[in-house]
Amino acid sequence: MGPLTRDKRIALLDAPSNLGLRPPADGVAPGCYKAPWALRDAGLLPRLGANDAGAVVPPRYVSTWSPGAGVRNGRAIATYAGRLASRIGGILDAGELPVVLGGDCSILLGPALALRRRGRFGLAFIDAHDDFRHLGNSPHVGAAAGEELALVIGRGEDYLTDIDGLRPYFREEDIVAIGVRDPQIFADFTESDIALVSGVDGPADAARDVLVRDELDGFWIHVDADILDPSVLPAVDSPEPGGLSPDQLIDLLAGLLALPGAIGMELTVFDPDLDEDGAQAALLTDILVEAASRR
Repeated sequence: MGPLTRDKRIALLDAPSNLGLRPPADGVAPGCYKAPWALRDAGLLPRLGANDAGAVVPPRYVSTWSPGAGVRNGRAIATYAGRLASRIGGILDAGELPVVLGGDCSILLGPALALRRRGRFGLAFIDAHDDFRHLGNSPHVGAAAGEELALVIGRGEDYLTDIDGLRPYFREEDIVAIGVRDPQIFADFTESDIALVSGVDGPADAARDVLVRDELDGFWIHVDADILDPSVLPAVDSPEPGGLSPDQLIDLLAGLLALPGAIGMELTVFDPDLDEDGAQAALLTDILVEAASRR
């Protein structure tokens, strides 16, 4: 018997997609797709006592792109979102709580679609960046991992934002963004109906008013590893100073998982190529295990 998050057993699902990222160098694929393997090598599955839900294999990553060419790997991301949504839906049908290991932030489209098919859900968006780029505030869009929050509220190409005619996957007023510290925050993000929580004291309590409401059927938790301060975890695509400590992130996740309606979570953007000795994978594993144990 695995541990329970409230009344649900955890199911660990790999989403090893880097389709939403720009290449770190010409002809080089980002390393985020290796994150599920690194975390499993660090013992995440047995330490969680989780069911192994396997992996959803992504389409081929294509590194070539130019401004005006639309979203990098956009059609592949849409295809992957549909496949990931189906797998997550199956986990939810089994009464389990999915913990999805990315991969880059574009994997959020998968759970967003899965939940939209089931009803109206909220989103706890834990990220150092607002990831709100779209053609309304940028001359072009490229890497979907920098625009996934805009995509899931319906701002972007129809083939990404309106799969199955279900735009928007999340409503603005059902989202709380926690820990955004990117100095280049888009004005339309701060002027939206998305709630912002910037402090580190009691953010889960502050999120309750958004996420635990009669209108909602539950909520999903998105965690970008760059929420941690780069002094403790630099192995991410775009590190930003001033992030959370490991203990602060544990408190935040444990608090969110303990709220009524927590239905699943994902971890994104950890890059094992930047973690030569595996210490950062071990740290992330410790954080997830401790947060789950305190839910």
